[in-house]
Amino acid sequence: MNETGKFPLQQLKPSRAHLLAKIKKSSLQTVIYRPFRIPNIQTINSNKQMNYFKTLGLGLMAMAAVSCSHGPQTMAGKGLDPADMDTTIAPGADFDQYANGGWKKRHPLPDEKSRYGAFDVLGDEAEKQVKELFAAISSNNFKQGSIEQKIANFYASGMDTTAIEARNLAPLQPYLSQIDELKSKADLQQLLAAWQSYGLNPLFGIYADADQKNSAMKVAYLYQSGLGMPNRDYYLNKDDHSLDIQQKYRAYIAGLLQILGQEPESAQQDAETIYAMEKEIAEFSMSMLDQRDPYKVYNKMNLDQLIATAPEYNWKAYFDGVKLSNPGDFIVCQPDFMKAMAQMVEAKPLADWKQYLKYHTISNFSSELPHAVGDLSFEFYGKTLSGSLVQRPRWKRVQEATAGALGEAVGQLYVKEYFPPEAKERMLKLVENLRKALAVRIGNLSWMSDTTKEKAIEKLNAITVKIGYPDKWKDYSSLEITPDSYFQNVVNANNFYFADMLSKVNKPVDKTEWGMTPQTVNAYYNPSANEIVFPAAILQPPFFYMDADDAINYGAIGVVIGHEMSHGFDDQGRQYDKIGNLNDWWQADDAERFNEKTKRLANQFSQFTVLDTVKADGKLTLGENIADLGGLNISYTAMQMALKGDEPQIDGFTPDQRFFLSYAHIWAQNIRDEEKLRLTKVDVHSLGRYRVLGPLRNTPEFYAAFDIKAGDYMYLPEDERVVIW
Repeated sequence: MNETGKFPLQQLKPSRAHLLAKIKKSSLQTVIYRPFRIPNIQTINSNKQMNYFKTLGLGLMAMAAVSCSHGPQTMAGKGLDPADMDTTIAPGADFDQYANGGWKKRHPLPDEKSRYGAFDVLGDEAEKQVKELFAAISSNNFKQGSIEQKIANFYASGMDTTAIEARNLAPLQPYLSQIDELKSKADLQQLLAAWQSYGLNPLFGIYADADQKNSAMKVAYLYQSGLGMPNRDYYLNKDDHSLDIQQKYRAYIAGLLQILGQEPESAQQDAETIYAMEKEIAEFSMSMLDQRDPYKVYNKMNLDQLIATAPEYNWKAYFDGVKLSNPGDFIVCQPDFMKAMAQMVEAKPLADWKQYLKYHTISNFSSELPHAVGDLSFEFYGKTLSGSLVQRPRWKRVQEATAGALGEAVGQLYVKEYFPPEAKERMLKLVENLRKALAVRIGNLSWMSDTTKEKAIEKLNAITVKIGYPDKWKDYSSLEITPDSYFQNVVNANNFYFADMLSKVNKPVDKTEWGMTPQTVNAYYNPSANEIVFPAAILQPPFFYMDADDAINYGAIGVVIGHEMSHGFDDQGRQYDKIGNLNDWWQADDAERFNEKTKRLANQFSQFTVLDTVKADGKLTLGENIADLGGLNISYTAMQMALKGDEPQIDGFTPDQRFFLSYAHIWAQNIRDEEKLRLTKVDVHSLGRYRVLGPLRNTPEFYAAFDIKAGDYMYLPEDERVVIW
């Protein structure tokens, strides 16, 4: 999905769709997908950003030892600034406003953004730094075929708007001609298979990932697609806001059809038909909530079984078409969807499918076509869905696309310039401090049996840690990039990743692979690998400050580490064992007590009012809320293990107070109403404000630090508080 909310996950490059889905569900912040089908995992409001210190590693050691002096000190410039606070509000009345009110006032929403938080400040710095890297590349001559030359050519082709405008829709014409030439449903199915390598998945997609019950092997997965809006709820909801979006979406479809040459009346009629087709697809699509259950999306089949499930579709021809003639056993994420989709393909007239494909093709390539197409796309996905006032500058969009197509190539340059080797080792030591703290907390749990505790500790000890950048970089030698055609470069990148993905099916998992690039400001947990991953770019403010005290650093980067560790034990991650297999290793009574606690936490978050009568979705965001609460508790324990006990106040704040202020600050955020509503429907993360309020209201140490009393908004009666990890 782009910063405007454009592309649902199902329309991304299929080689990464499932991995990105898992990352989205178990990362620190939402992965915001941009309007490119290549695997661009950089992000805005949470993921992607930086002002790097080359001596960063020196400060990481300080987090394991007290670094405070006893003279007068101030937090300003060292992790927290009192000016970021609003001390006219009592901490117990609204801790988000108390901790972040000053920051919000001083950081109004830029017109190009639908949300702007502490992550975004770092993101803006990241864009500037990568821009400097690109500028250095473009001013030098590099060997033909080098990663520098490919980066420069990709970027140059995207910035050559004169050439893009001159070509008009010519790059799209071969695809439109193929649609016009379709004579039968068999032709249609053949085209759908061939187009998946271009990054087009109009009805369903394929990806490769570890077998969830045999994590050592990669298998193929089939997943639902077919929608132009973010998910099924956008079609099925009937409130006034949803009806308005539906009407504007139909107008968007008609607008694109007019750009393709149709008369307004004809375009409007076809837009109604296309929308009705998508609404029908939405009706048999699996909900986001159901997709959070790993067992519901794990349905292993062979070719014969899939044919029996959805006989109207020629599945053998499909696998031949994607050049995977012997798929072996594979996973069908949504069997009911595949059955209904196959029936729909057979039932709908070919003429309707042709118009459906034409619309989806121009919409998917809107970023690589003349500005009239991109501007129309932004009007709907940017303004209507997310509330952005203006489109991001082209250099930012093209730079991000380049960093998506050549992610680890850009990462190599980034690491060389901004990430010192010694930082990796020092970060590993900090992670071990958090691992020890979680082990202590597991050992002290009153609700878990010794048998399950023992297995939980085994899983914790088995977590693999990846810091900074991959040990082995991706080879881009077979990816052809020229300075002449932006459209073709995107298609080439899609083909490259699709072929790379298919080459891994039914082969052992390469455990050195990363799901994020080094320049991404985010972190994630991968349950099938039982690994936590921290790209280089996150090891900087607001998560880590070289000369801040331990309390501030543990409140930020420490919580990030604890958050990702907790994902291994959230409502989804806990269902995977220590080697990453979907496997029930819990005692039944322990699982029942865990579920009772998580239901209470989900109910708490569902009480938050997002806007007017719209409530937060505590069930959809449960995994992230568990990880936020767990990360907070784990990092607090780690801090207490590190402190000596004689630390002074700074700016009048105790270490505990600085810790909780630091935690709150990483979720400081201004956000538009449209984006609040969109994220409530599509995001597994709570809004920033509730990531402050929700966990803190369940943390006894917070009550003591800020003297929270009964009657305060931040106060929950002790018997209503939830402590899981």
